[in-house]
Amino acid sequence: MSSTNYRIIADEPDFIVVDKAPGVHFHSQDGTAGLVAQLEHDLDTKLYSVHRLDTMTSGLLLLARSSAAAAQFTELFTQHQVQKFYLALAQGKPKKKQGWVVGDMAKSRRGMYKLLRSTDNPAITQFFSQSVADGLRLYLLKPLSGKTHQLRVALASLAVPILGDPLYGAADDAERGYLHAYGLQFDWQGQAYRYLCAPTVGEQFVSPAVTQQLADWGEPWQLPWPSKK
Repeated sequence: MSSTNYRIIADEPDFIVVDKAPGVHFHSQDGTAGLVAQLEHDLDTKLYSVHRLDTMTSGLLLLARSSAAAAQFTELFTQHQVQKFYLALAQGKPKKKQGWVVGDMAKSRRGMYKLLRSTDNPAITQFFSQSVADGLRLYLLKPLSGKTHQLRVALASLAVPILGDPLYGAADDAERGYLHAYGLQFDWQGQAYRYLCAPTVGEQFVSPAVTQQLADWGEPWQLPWPSKK
């Protein structure tokens, strides 16, 4: 089953995985049904959220089918036993091309968050990047924590806000925010699950150069991720 707002990637007894379209709200607001409410209506079943995606972000989202499964998945996420991988595009030259972004996060103005130098409860992100066009780089990001706006703040801290994300300083007229939840990996009931979902919306995301780079990177869980320095 699919709609303009999502397509179902996996339908398992305890959970579903969907590919969320960009620009779709996770929760209902302003009288408009959010993604979870729409899925519950379309599938005629109760679903339980265990993580979320920002409105601008597309890609893989896991929802539990029962409160018991939700509690177990929440524990997996809390223990960092669910690996998530994201793709982003940004213009400009980053402060570094691969490595780690580490720092506490705090609320800032206009709904923004900012990265702090302190590391008492840090947001931690590993990343690779590769040039895919003149002045444009593709980032493969692996968050090791789940802070609000974590990846958007991480790239802004590298002086390369995500394409189509004016909240964090992108000065462009991109047709979407170029952040996509690309991969999920976890073990459930003794079985390993791995999902990859390349972006399908956004002129820059579907370019031949991006497609080729994703092929070169292969499966993100097998890459030699940068060690912390």
